Amino acid sequence: MDTSQWISVQRDDGEIVGYLEPVAEDYSRVLPRNILGHAISDACDYADGDGLLQERGIKELMQPWTLNGDFGEATSELAIIELSTQGIVVANALRTKALKPTERIHVDWPDVEQRLKPAASRARP
Repeated sequence: MDTSQWISVQRDDGEIVGYLEPVAEDYSRVLPRNILGHAISDACDYADGDGLLQERGIKELMQPWTLNGDFGEATSELAIIELSTQGIVVANALRTKALKPTERIHVDWPDVEQRLKPAASRARP
């Protein structure tokens, strides 16, 4: 996917929180996308899209994910360990947290097909 027209949205500290993909040639209508490239709402005006991304921040980096595809049990709960325009690298969340070796899985960025999905919340005792 061509992302050359996407505009990055940054927090005050310079951290990118997402992107605005133009829907209209003059950028009056944009599609807000999180840092993974997932659309987070329908097309909206530029200011609303910027506000949505600022409000969301980078919380996606901290939550567990699952991956669509045939990768076996290793993908039951994944952590994002690297994220750049070169790709998204995920690995088994529990093994990563314990600093144990684990298989790294590469997902293309942007993940517009939304192969990565938020993991289902587990009930906490």
